Amino acid sequence: MDSFLAFVGNYVNLKPEAKQALRAIIIREEFSKGHILTSAGTICRYIWFIEQGLARTFYIKDGKDVTDWISPENTISCSLVSFLTQRPDIRSIELLEPGIICALPYDELEKLFTRYHEIERLGRLLVNSGLILMQQRFDELHFSTARQRYQNLLATQPGLLNRVPLGMIASFLGITQETLSRMRKI
Repeated sequence: MDSFLAFVGNYVNLKPEAKQALRAIIIREEFSKGHILTSAGTICRYIWFIEQGLARTFYIKDGKDVTDWISPENTISCSLVSFLTQRPDIRSIELLEPGIICALPYDELEKLFTRYHEIERLGRLLVNSGLILMQQRFDELHFSTARQRYQNLLATQPGLLNRVPLGMIASFLGITQETLSRMRKI
């Protein structure tokens, strides 16, 4: 939980009362590898902070498993659109490793937003950050070559290649596993 509060400190400086109120709604849980945090067709009712472990967001299209986000330690995992609209999503979120997760429930978080301005500001800044990351990901998939995407992954998250199956890495990069294998040999 302390790592989550340190993460929050990157966005806002919470007063002790607000920090205690936020701490009170956090559900800290341990899950095994393969645990599904949210399933396709359901509503994402939590923001998950990955304290330890690794999660991926994926969907099934034309019978094919497509990884569209990977969340390592000290990052958020969430179906942002589903969480904000409280409507079902096509995406699932699963743990690729055993994990320690801090879950923030939607209903409780909404209550804190009305009570504490700095927590409401935190929510806005997290959404802003998520939107920026999504736009950067969109731009990368549409304007970068496969090699550029691979090199960017190596530069920003080199450890993922040792922790995520290559098929999922290829899917995340928007390439085939064969293309990824060729690039890794060069």
